[in-house]
Amino acid sequence: MKAFRPTVLAAVLAAVMGGVPAFATSIDSLERVKVDLVAPPMVHAHAQKAPSEAPRVVEFTLTIEEKKIVIDEDGTTMQAMTFNGSMPGPTLVVHEGDYVEVTLVNPATNAMPHNVDFHSATGALGGAKLTNVNPGEQATLRFKADRAGTFVYHCAPEGMVPWHVVAGMSGTIMVLPRDGLKDANGNSVSYDRAYTIGEFDLYIPKDENGNYKDYETLAESYGDTVQAMRTLTPTHIVFNGKVGALTGEGALKAKVGETVLIIHSQANRDTRPHLIGGHGDWVWEHGKFHNPPLRDMETWFIPGGTAGAALYTFKQPGVYAYVNHNLIEAFELGAYGHFVVEGDWNHDLMTQVKAPHPIPEGK
Repeated sequence: MKAFRPTVLAAVLAAVMGGVPAFATSIDSLERVKVDLVAPPMVHAHAQKAPSEAPRVVEFTLTIEEKKIVIDEDGTTMQAMTFNGSMPGPTLVVHEGDYVEVTLVNPATNAMPHNVDFHSATGALGGAKLTNVNPGEQATLRFKADRAGTFVYHCAPEGMVPWHVVAGMSGTIMVLPRDGLKDANGNSVSYDRAYTIGEFDLYIPKDENGNYKDYETLAESYGDTVQAMRTLTPTHIVFNGKVGALTGEGALKAKVGETVLIIHSQANRDTRPHLIGGHGDWVWEHGKFHNPPLRDMETWFIPGGTAGAALYTFKQPGVYAYVNHNLIEAFELGAYGHFVVEGDWNHDLMTQVKAPHPIPEGK
């Protein structure tokens, strides 16, 4: 039997995939950049404007980790599925026109098959059809970032999509315009810090006494969790995987005069971000940077399955609560976090004219 030569294999792949891509011979000449990802709310180091006219091939590795996590101060647990161990998964940053090359790793220690659907990608269910990996396998996907904005990515295995998504498997990819962000008038805008906030609606099963159940394995949790999901009534709505994850030591830091880019994703459910005591100077509600941003927003709307972005320059020091302004979901179910801002108070913007004192008689 003759050896199956590479030229024959290439012809077969070309027929299956609809022909050889135009970049097949030129992409090898492009600069390659390997990115070390960081856990949210942080975002890996990146240039706000493309460092060169030519596109680059930007390499990322996402390793799937299935694990039990604690989601509130009462010790409630959940069998989670994650990208790189965090909820949300790491934020990936490239520039419009770059090629995104992602290696998805599913260690043999995991129990479930996984894949990844990039809302920023074109074809094959966002890449989900080309990244199906069983435990002990890995696959590499490359796609062109041909439109600018913030986009959700999430796991999407056939027949199990909702479970994997609400169990933690979503994140954001940000595709910046090559010449950077612009305001509604076409002027360049930049940021000093970028933070990722991933909002999750969680569905933790309860026992006959109303207590949250604890499961030893992912498979054991499946049946009850699906039943809880079908009620469409979350037990928790959290930022970054846990009630209070972005408070205390986890609060987001800034200084007066700094401009912060807030990247907010919700892969499953609508949300309404609001910065108490602040605003959205420029807001891309649906996260698409070639659409003019909205100005001076008090609350903005991010549909489920979308990542939005907002720029704000802090003008006062102190603690700012950042909430989903469905206040029941914020204060009762956990969708809140804090920004802690250092600097000097501006009495022109706000001052206490009189401290609380007794109401004078006769008034």
